[in-house]
Amino acid sequence: MRARGYRIYRVIAPFAALALEGCATLAAQPAADGAPVPLDRPVRVGRLQVTPRQVAEDSRCPPAVQCVWAGRVVLRTRIEGAGWREDASLTLGQPHTVHGTTITLVGVEPQKRKGSAIPPGEYRFAFAGGR
Repeated sequence: MRARGYRIYRVIAPFAALALEGCATLAAQPAADGAPVPLDRPVRVGRLQVTPRQVAEDSRCPPAVQCVWAGRVVLRTRIEGAGWREDASLTLGQPHTVHGTTITLVGVEPQKRKGSAIPPGEYRFAFAGGR
């Protein structure tokens, strides 16, 4: 009985390893251009790959709250192109030009909440790019 279980393991193990390898490869692929992504998930923006790394500031005004100013979101990102990589801070709605390409952080979800911080894992970011 024990030998039979070992034989089954020997047959199944290589397929399990291949299945897990495929999952790891899939997770490393960047999301499609324009798709909202969570922190540490790369997204293709035109010819570049942008990875949101950390929310440096989220001072947006929550809905139904009267604020002196609307606030802003500053997102630390990694931007990669052909043969280069750099880190940059992107501010919601403000274009950022790098190596001749403009990238703009165009969306941040969820909306700011009154009285509670947004857990990092709940954030989603959308980018737009041009030449």
